[in-house]
Amino acid sequence: MAAQFEKHPFLLSAEDVARHLDSDLERGLSSSQVFQLQQRYPPNELEVGGAIPWYKIFIKQLLNAMILVLFFALALSFVVGDFIEGGVLTAVIILNVSIGFYQEYGAEKKMDALRALSSPSAMVLRDGRTEVIANAEVVPGDIVILKMGDTIPADIRVFEAMNLAADEQSLTGESVPVEKIVDCLDDIELGIGDRINIAYGTTTVQKGRGRGIVISTGMQTEVGKIAASTAKKHRKAGRSMNYKKYGKRQPVIGLSKRIYDFVGGFLGLTEGTPLQIKLSKLAYILFGCALVLALVVFGVNKFGDSPEIVIYAISTGIAIIPESLVAVLTITMVVATTVMRKANVVVRDLSALEALGGVTNICSDKTGTLTQGAMIVRKVWIPSNTIYTVQDSKHPSNPREGRVTVSENNNSAEPEEKRDYDQERSVATLKFDVPEEKLNPPKGDSKKEKIATMNAELEAFLLSAALCNLATVRQQQEPKDDEPEWQVTGEPTEIALQVFAHRLDRGKKTIEAMGWKQVAEFPFDSSIKRMSVIYNGPSRDHSMVFTKGAVERVVDLCTTVGIESSQEPMTDERKEEILKQMDAFASQGQRVLAIASRPWNGVYKEKTHTGNTEDEQGLRQEVESGLTLLGLAGIYDPPRRETTPAIAECSSAGIRVHMLTGDHPATAEAIAKEVGIIPRNPGVLSDEVAKSLVLKASDFDKLTDQEIDALHELPLVLARCAPDTKTRMIEALRRRGAFMAMTGDGVNDAPSLSRADVGIAMGSGSDVAKSASKIVLTDDKFNSIVAAIREGRRMFDNIQKFILHLLASNVGEVILLIAGLGFQDEAGYSVFPVSPLQILWINVVTSSFPAFGLGRELASLYGTLMGTLTLATFIIIVYGANGGQLGGDCNKRWSIECEPVFRARAAVFAELTWLILFCAWECKDIRRSMFRLNPDSTSRFPVARDLYENKFLFWAVVIGALSVFPVVYIPVLNRAVFKHTAISWEWALSIGALILFVAGMELWKLTKREFGLLQDRAVVRGTFSQGEESGRKFHRTFSMTTRMT
Repeated sequence: MAAQFEKHPFLLSAEDVARHLDSDLERGLSSSQVFQLQQRYPPNELEVGGAIPWYKIFIKQLLNAMILVLFFALALSFVVGDFIEGGVLTAVIILNVSIGFYQEYGAEKKMDALRALSSPSAMVLRDGRTEVIANAEVVPGDIVILKMGDTIPADIRVFEAMNLAADEQSLTGESVPVEKIVDCLDDIELGIGDRINIAYGTTTVQKGRGRGIVISTGMQTEVGKIAASTAKKHRKAGRSMNYKKYGKRQPVIGLSKRIYDFVGGFLGLTEGTPLQIKLSKLAYILFGCALVLALVVFGVNKFGDSPEIVIYAISTGIAIIPESLVAVLTITMVVATTVMRKANVVVRDLSALEALGGVTNICSDKTGTLTQGAMIVRKVWIPSNTIYTVQDSKHPSNPREGRVTVSENNNSAEPEEKRDYDQERSVATLKFDVPEEKLNPPKGDSKKEKIATMNAELEAFLLSAALCNLATVRQQQEPKDDEPEWQVTGEPTEIALQVFAHRLDRGKKTIEAMGWKQVAEFPFDSSIKRMSVIYNGPSRDHSMVFTKGAVERVVDLCTTVGIESSQEPMTDERKEEILKQMDAFASQGQRVLAIASRPWNGVYKEKTHTGNTEDEQGLRQEVESGLTLLGLAGIYDPPRRETTPAIAECSSAGIRVHMLTGDHPATAEAIAKEVGIIPRNPGVLSDEVAKSLVLKASDFDKLTDQEIDALHELPLVLARCAPDTKTRMIEALRRRGAFMAMTGDGVNDAPSLSRADVGIAMGSGSDVAKSASKIVLTDDKFNSIVAAIREGRRMFDNIQKFILHLLASNVGEVILLIAGLGFQDEAGYSVFPVSPLQILWINVVTSSFPAFGLGRELASLYGTLMGTLTLATFIIIVYGANGGQLGGDCNKRWSIECEPVFRARAAVFAELTWLILFCAWECKDIRRSMFRLNPDSTSRFPVARDLYENKFLFWAVVIGALSVFPVVYIPVLNRAVFKHTAISWEWALSIGALILFVAGMELWKLTKREFGLLQDRAVVRGTFSQGEESGRKFHRTFSMTTRMT
């Protein structure tokens, strides 16, 4: 919890905070105070929500639209005493619920293994003694002692800081550690990231040491507040019942909308993914059709109440309901989830995988998701107008990967010509989306770039960069399988500089081994943004001062530029050139540091610290004056190697990728251009679109919802994002009908992860983010998201196929049964063309396995044809060959009078089974011919290879087709159970109908191909394509409006 302050602690001095909390900065809390505070405040823990209880998972499986319909049919079957049919429905329900429960419960168990504790212990000062306690025991007022590598246990007000910097990337999204100070701040409007005298819980100490007093714990910390916001239920607009604010009618309107939401949510009609809602609607439509069909049966039979009429009515209703749909759907999802788990994707919710198939927009964090979350020196500028570039390196810690090239910077001092984008958009000067460096190539010949070699200027730069550095880079001789070869410690920018020095064999240890010895250090100070060290060197009669820091702060202290013969004075013109070079690096997404040095007058003798701040500041000013600028280093967070092709693949499938980051707008824009989120050349776009591509969060937040909706295109890059900005972006996308996925790993991503349609967290991210998400990537790779979306779309495509297959068989059965109402026996009762158990056998056994096989595919006319052919077969046998003899009581038992009916049923059963099985093969592709499914095949008869490609489906069809014979011929089973008998010449009718059915389906497919009927809606890719062409691998367009006929 948090103590109550009149003003926020960052506005107060440490003494005032301690006085308010009744604590002592030197001795800490007493034991009695700790006991009282532990009674007053809850444990210092985040309520991020553990695993979902098993009973909630179980209930979720039961409250499914199709399951509810099956429950109704099950109850009706038992009421009328049809125990065989009821037993089969019970088995179907148990199978579906069991499979879904097992999968989601297993995913939660895997999530338990992924949840890691943020920090098991903290060092505090109590009763004047240091103690190591569990994080949960920390209370407000505790004095916490921090050192490098510690995880900060709670929000603390820092009052002692020695070179203290905290990595707040998980909270703010900033990859650069934040230097901490002890002074109070005076700007009440400061955001979380700018309150640099506060250290936040769950962040880590990157370097230095310090002490602080705890001001808030548990859910009242900044991290806790974000975690709490993810658990809040967000009411939809218009649901308020406040009549004072919205008028007297509002309570009635609000209540009615809430009731609608509750009922719609319970029935699955208003909540869930697009496919879930569509299937729920399908289930209730089919249920309504079943009731109508039952009424038709009763109406034809004059609403008699005999058991035969009731059973016929139930059978007709059951025929339209695909009992195996939910089971097949669940099994298909389980198979897809298993595939994704092998690809390092943990699916916490089965519906999330299906939801990925409907994703139209991805809102991604930058740091650690699109990029590696680490720093690397990309470019170095030397005053002789030389540029050193690190190329082909994607692992920031490995100095042996990649190469360093050198080139002349001939055009750096020339003013950049302002381009007229309106002129470029004219027809006469039409340009394509060509990279800037190719559109306006440098005047110097880029082919002159060559491998860098050591020279005096570069050596002086490396000497200063390596020694004015606290980072370490160490190579492991025999690294373990799970550890990298190169181990690094320290602050990311210093690591980057140290790695660059190692590339040219000038690492800190190598230089110190030559005889260089440190004699003094002036640590990094955030107020002046620089640090300096003093070294004594070999064979030198004077010490050397080495300095690095922000360009503006270091350049102002320099009197000269360069070394030896090329050294020149620092003039205003020269300073202007240096600042232009800095801007050039910054526009490429790089953080720029200046490196400088100077010789000390004689050998430096370490001064005794007097404790006088003015004396120490005066000494530092003396040391850091009269410097010589040695060069500039451009450091950036490199994109992951697989990011750009993955973004291109998304673009080819109609998915727009948005970057939502806490970084500086220039850095965010540069990285977005590099990975292909926005075009390198904005001149290819209209002025209206180009202006909205990149926005600062502050500008976006100023817009009203109406102004955001009026934008031609929503921003593809949002910089300096706060959690509220991300959720606002998601709501803006939702108002445009988009279905979005949000990726992230930090605590700051949690609210948007929970609000997005699909929240995707990184496995290395915070517990808060993982608990707010539906999917977790254990390998943190952006391309795994694309793989998951590809799997979701493949699965959606297959769901379309097996729904088509199942409904085709059900429509065929209904046509047959409704037409069968006209076949009345001597007693006036309708005769079943197929018996109830035959219907269940076909629906549950015959249709299920081929449908499941379709669910494993690599990426209602049919029913009418099916019903017409089977009805014709029944009529030919009963009326054509046997003079219309329908016998008596043939729905219950066999007799010699029922021989024609039983033979007709057997033929219809065999025919319907074969039609359904071959329909599964035809549904492998709803447009291409079954005899040439692969248009790229060079074989003259590829049908056998194409059908056998899906082995499960192949054997399901073959075995299902052969199973007809024992069912028809086994004595007792055929007449007593299935109500049919052995046949002979009737097989010819079944085979002939099968040939006609295949011919009819092939003719319909040919018609669709020739006339372009029922094609998928074209992919909408926006005003330009993101990423690279080489990355496009989605072979089938996704469309929520795809027809299934």
